[in-house]
Amino acid sequence: MHAVLKEIEKIGIVPVIKIDRVEDAVPLAGALIKGGLPCAEVTFRTKAAPAAIAEMTKAYPELLVGAGTVLTTAQADEAVKAGARFIVSPGLSAAVVRHCTERGIPVVPGVNNPSGIEEALSLGLHTVKFFPAEPSGGVKMIKAMAAPYGDVTFMPTGGVSPDNLLSYLSFRKIIACGGSFMVKPELLAAGDFAQIERLTREAVDRMLDFRMVHIGINCENEETARAAAGTLSAFFSFPARETPVSVFGGEGFEFMKAPGRGTMGHIAVKTSSVERAVYHLSRRGVRFDEDSARFDASGRPTFIYLRDEIAGFAIHLTE
Repeated sequence: MHAVLKEIEKIGIVPVIKIDRVEDAVPLAGALIKGGLPCAEVTFRTKAAPAAIAEMTKAYPELLVGAGTVLTTAQADEAVKAGARFIVSPGLSAAVVRHCTERGIPVVPGVNNPSGIEEALSLGLHTVKFFPAEPSGGVKMIKAMAAPYGDVTFMPTGGVSPDNLLSYLSFRKIIACGGSFMVKPELLAAGDFAQIERLTREAVDRMLDFRMVHIGINCENEETARAAAGTLSAFFSFPARETPVSVFGGEGFEFMKAPGRGTMGHIAVKTSSVERAVYHLSRRGVRFDEDSARFDASGRPTFIYLRDEIAGFAIHLTE
């Protein structure tokens, strides 16, 4: 996978923007970055698009800016000249795809059927935009199409909302979702960048879906751990469950048979994607103990500890 697409996969959401006024470009870029999405797909549906891309990339070099609704090779060239680092189109134009790939520019064309996937494969692509996503059958359709094409990944756009975002991203062949729900046209028209920032942060939090799983409490020995779990069982009817290293009192309390990580113990936090969580939390200043990471068979992280304790508790992420 191209490095740009890999970064998009970690970001998880690509804000799709139709911008009419160039003067909105820089404050909009700032709102997206502050909200936690250092990425934007500026659609070539307005004359302001090339200048907006140029202003965004100049003001915020860390912002991963792409161009959307690219229909011709001339538009692709104009977008790249302005600073776009990837190209997205609503359909599959072989001419545009060849033009971009020959120049080393990541291009994600739109398809919504197996024939489109096979044409993309014939052009050397393995990531496509599924568009329009919801009218074309949504995540169910993607799963049905993905089965015969093991190496193909998708970036659905069109009808993606906070309510269905996780249903898309929970399917591992979807690298990211494109959406405009955090950059609503009326907010952009009103210049309400504070609200755009708030909706962007909410979208990131919805995507990461953090939930506390359990608290692990360090005990002196096995007897103390069993006694603590037994007490919770007697008081609250929480079922006791023993593992090689701990005894659970219900699902929310884990009593360690010997002092483990953390001065007091540890807190397990579940997320929809450890990889995306590490990316976004790192941007918020969180540090991680890379040596604690665990990976699945594909090399994707599924578990990791934060480097610093909170109130005497070590914190780890898990899926």
